[in-house]
Amino acid sequence: MIINRQKILFIPFPFSALNYQKEVAPTSFTPFNYTNGIYKPPLLLILDIVKPVQVNMYNRRYFIKTTGAAGISSILAGQPLLRAMFQDKYKMKPLRNNVGIFTERGGTIAWLISETGLVVVDSQFPDQANHLLDEMKKQSDRKIDLLINTHHHGDHSGGNIAFKGFAKKVVAHENSYAHQKRVAEERGGLEGQLLPDTTYKTGVWREKVGEEVMALHYFGPAHTNGDSFVHFENANIVHTGDLLFNRRAPFVDKTAGANISNWQEVMEKGYETFDDDTLFVFGHSGNGYEITGKRADLKAFQNYLRKVIEFVKKGKARGKTLEDLASATEIPGAPEWKGGQSRPVNAAWVELFGEG
Repeated sequence: MIINRQKILFIPFPFSALNYQKEVAPTSFTPFNYTNGIYKPPLLLILDIVKPVQVNMYNRRYFIKTTGAAGISSILAGQPLLRAMFQDKYKMKPLRNNVGIFTERGGTIAWLISETGLVVVDSQFPDQANHLLDEMKKQSDRKIDLLINTHHHGDHSGGNIAFKGFAKKVVAHENSYAHQKRVAEERGGLEGQLLPDTTYKTGVWREKVGEEVMALHYFGPAHTNGDSFVHFENANIVHTGDLLFNRRAPFVDKTAGANISNWQEVMEKGYETFDDDTLFVFGHSGNGYEITGKRADLKAFQNYLRKVIEFVKKGKARGKTLEDLASATEIPGAPEWKGGQSRPVNAAWVELFGEG
């Protein structure tokens, strides 16, 4: 049997051993099924590989050996995505003024650990949230003053439940709360969620935590219709959540009110609200790019979003189909955002032409 376009990788061990770092949509945890907080792996994981692989009776034993747990390292060495999936190490990185970031699997978490207050922004998944809690408990026996969600997606709020009994208050935009509750109810998993108990609708929500001041800013629909910029005001650090994908094609959640055109305005308002000294923490970044950045990155992402709309609009005018445009791996005028562009292109098409 010759497989010319893809290699089929058999996964003969539990998915709990995997560390899948791709962003997962709240309604489509692909390529793995996610139900009630439990991952259910398919029998096969199909990954695009340039070289074809031949599977026959002669090399079947070698194929099984190299794709089993004992032989997996031989595959990982040459495949960065696979290496990322099978790693299970988290990192605590201080930034400044008692604020830092936690990375493992899912959207980046920001934290404040001081003698006078503890704050966590986003929570990844339960296992990862517990790793963060363990580290925070080593430094303080205080309860978490604020657990904040930048938005509702599972890779940012799925770990909330780990903070039950530890967080005094859970805060998010009111639309984020509504989406998180709706998705959990649709999946029959509401009991496995810790929903926000404090929400806001417009403008800025602000609260003092020890010597720090936390501020949530809402500028309207973007990645969803419930995204907040979260500002550690004294440290001057902003967690963007998924409002900014650093050099990585974004997920545009039309099922949760996303709007690419207004997203550009949100970037502009963020640029005007914060300053050149502000350090930004991004929810996700492309390969080789950092998850922290500067104010100029908001302008760069704004330009990318504008170019996506322009690309789709001009493409249709020239007779291109949605399928043609969605196959793009780069958007003209925004070359740093490399890779598959189907998600933003599909969303832009729906937004412009009301069909998909």
